[in-house]
Amino acid sequence: MLARAAAEDGESLQAYLLGMVKAEVAKRRNREIIKSLRGRTDGSRSTLEDIMKLKYELRAERDRQLLGDDYVEET
Repeated sequence: MLARAAAEDGESLQAYLLGMVKAEVAKRRNREIIKSLRGRTDGSRSTLEDIMKLKYELRAERDRQLLGDDYVEET
């Protein structure tokens, strides 16, 4: 199953697995950062939902700039 997925992506199995490991490490790091920010009392009134919405808006704008004005965000 993994070998077939790697082949479909045009990668070796080793490269495919390394990509999966790197993605998991990034997700774990992001979860740890978010966990560390929960409950902060630094005066910010932004909620996690506000921050995530802004993140997606900024990424969509970046993608439009990189990919052109015809870019449609996938949902």
